[in-house]
Amino acid sequence: MTRILGVDGARGGWAAAVVDIEDTAGDDVTWLRLPTISQALALDVDVIAVDMPIGLPRTGRRECDLLAKKLLGRAHPRVFLAPPRDVLQATSYADAAARHRAHAGGLGLSVQTWNIVDKMREVDAVADDPRLVEVHPELSFARLAGAVLPSKHGTDGRAVRLRALAGRWLALRDVPPGLDGLDALAAAWSGQRWLRGEAESLPASPPRDDLGRPMRIVV
Repeated sequence: MTRILGVDGARGGWAAAVVDIEDTAGDDVTWLRLPTISQALALDVDVIAVDMPIGLPRTGRRECDLLAKKLLGRAHPRVFLAPPRDVLQATSYADAAARHRAHAGGLGLSVQTWNIVDKMREVDAVADDPRLVEVHPELSFARLAGAVLPSKHGTDGRAVRLRALAGRWLALRDVPPGLDGLDALAAAWSGQRWLRGEAESLPASPPRDDLGRPMRIVV
């Protein structure tokens, strides 16, 4: 049996979906809420697909983020641009914004990106675990459904994502409320594709950051 873990940042921690891939029976999905990413790494799984940057640039933008935005078209704001690594050392938004301008050609740092810097630090501390691979749920959903989905904040945002997942897991049940669990399961779907050698890497030949980590998003 193969075990896939999809992880998405959530309020107060991480939403996770563990998928047990059976050879002869239907896959089994277990939903978890984890306070820290380290608890995800403590699980006995074959791959951990996480919606959080892993490889970080010294300066400028990551090619994978720009390619992801291009794939999403009008929905490109759903992809946050990963900041240069120095931003992780910041102690306040003002500090982070100054560091970002210094290493990103004068460009500003969004408040939304600053709000997930703590989670970036968590992942950065464990990013050498070979099971970790970076994904983006919106890209996963687009590939799974065959089209970019409407905003998840719209009236049917949850329903359309649940239908996309149910097309892959026909017996999907006990789905937690909200969207974080759905994003985690979409991440797990891309993680499974990666493990099978079926996934696309953005870019196809990813550069590595100063720590030797690939700057890529797997779809």
